[in-house]
Amino acid sequence: MSSASGINQRLDVFLSKRVKELTRSQIKKIIKEGKAKVDGIEKKANYRLKTNEMVEIEYEVLKEEEIQPEDIPLDILYSDDDMIVINKPSGMVVHPGAGNKKHTLVNALLFQFPDIKGIGHKERPGIVHRLDKETSGLVVAARNINSYRSLQRQFKQRKVVKVYTGLIWGRMPKKEDKISWPIGRHIKHGERISVKTKKPKQAVTCYTVQKEFREMTLLDIRPVTGRTHQIRVHLSASGHPLVGDTRYGRRRLKKGIPRLFLHASSISLLHPVSGKRVEFSCPIPEDLKDYLDSLEDKVS
Repeated sequence: MSSASGINQRLDVFLSKRVKELTRSQIKKIIKEGKAKVDGIEKKANYRLKTNEMVEIEYEVLKEEEIQPEDIPLDILYSDDDMIVINKPSGMVVHPGAGNKKHTLVNALLFQFPDIKGIGHKERPGIVHRLDKETSGLVVAARNINSYRSLQRQFKQRKVVKVYTGLIWGRMPKKEDKISWPIGRHIKHGERISVKTKKPKQAVTCYTVQKEFREMTLLDIRPVTGRTHQIRVHLSASGHPLVGDTRYGRRRLKKGIPRLFLHASSISLLHPVSGKRVEFSCPIPEDLKDYLDSLEDKVS
């Protein structure tokens, strides 16, 4: 493929724009294996293209596998003919993707609610929003196409109110405030989200201090927008990353910290059929509660 429009672009960025059937991580893997060449020479992912260079990439398009239902126990908080509310455990991926084809929330939902098959995106039937793998808490799924469209529209129009419980390092400057820094793909590390980006998108996160400890603070966090990793990036950029966040905070977990301390504790939305506002909540899991209890004697 010609690189006429890719002058000064990173090789991986250029390929991700041109080869739509491959994910960014797949492209990086192909480059690392030496299957992407510039003028016949293997280059690294961060190589910047020059005028009139020819880019070649060798890859095989694999046949898309059908997502298989799996008998995985789920904590179903609510279900009717139109929607499902699940308390997702930490460690569970929401839907299949590169490197995660099995044991996801979608695999489990297909077993218990086979009617969600074909509702929305192929790889994430019924799913209208997501949580990070490490984040626990409430996820809503649709059971029919009308509910799917209604819930998607509510998220897009910001009619859904989500509140997370998060523990951060240090203390916030105010007891209640709003963080509104735009975020996007990092200018150098494309797999990360950052406030340092060439393509900023509006992102707003509100917080309220719930309790202060000697080294940490417990927050109620309400994301107004729903950008990828928004809460984690905003808190990290503020100088107060989430406890247990090895991606955007401290790389090593301090002794006793079980995992990322972030839990989607409540969600409020309009029922897709009745139109009435409904609210669901779930307390923080035992692993996070036990860690908080261990901090009680350190309250200032």
